[in-house]
Amino acid sequence: MFLNLLQASHEGQSMVLSNLTTSEAFLMIIIVGIAGMIVQWRLRSVVSKYSQEPLPGGMTGAEIAERMLRENGIKNVSVVHTGGYLTDHFDPRTMTVNLSDEVYYGRSITSAAIACHECGHAVQHAEGYAPLRMRSALVPLVQFSSTTATWLIIIGLIMTASSGSQMMCWIGVALMCISALFSIITLPVEYNASDRALAWLQSSRVLVAKELEGAKISLRWAARTYLVAALSAIASILYYVALINGRRRD
Repeated sequence: MFLNLLQASHEGQSMVLSNLTTSEAFLMIIIVGIAGMIVQWRLRSVVSKYSQEPLPGGMTGAEIAERMLRENGIKNVSVVHTGGYLTDHFDPRTMTVNLSDEVYYGRSITSAAIACHECGHAVQHAEGYAPLRMRSALVPLVQFSSTTATWLIIIGLIMTASSGSQMMCWIGVALMCISALFSIITLPVEYNASDRALAWLQSSRVLVAKELEGAKISLRWAARTYLVAALSAIASILYYVALINGRRRD
């Protein structure tokens, strides 16, 4: 059955992408890559700008995170410090909100926005937010597929040259699709966490007016990095499909 699905997928891809050349697909990767660099540059610029804007109440990112968790009725999640720059994340395995130096100790708009965004993930976890559950379920598969997909395609291309069989190539593409699906599911998870953060910052009046708008800008640019990652994953799939189809035509 699995082989039949792969064959059906292959036939569908060939029909849809028959006119897509390897050069065109590679150009898509370059365009997405440039967009990614622009987004990363803009994100760092925005983070730097609002890191200089102090909070009206003078609370640290850690204190704000603890307050948001408390007011959302979450008592089993701890706020801890982690090293690095923009390494902030929520870890459901240890039930911790991990905040980097500038966020944990910071008293700026940026520190408040990022701290609350990570707490947004904790709230998602507590509420059983469906996209987050789906993403978590895919993690083991993604860890496997991300390390093996490209190698399978390379081996498959070698086999295609010698035996004409492309099955290994399409298995590799199928694994790449899992990683792309993970990136796509990540989008609603990240945008929803930002929406939760902004809603709480507004209702709690930790940030108001100009400060709240600064937090919104920071979180939106951060979310765009995930959008670029999803587009990059899709572009990579299109490139390899075009490459494999090109070998088949040859």
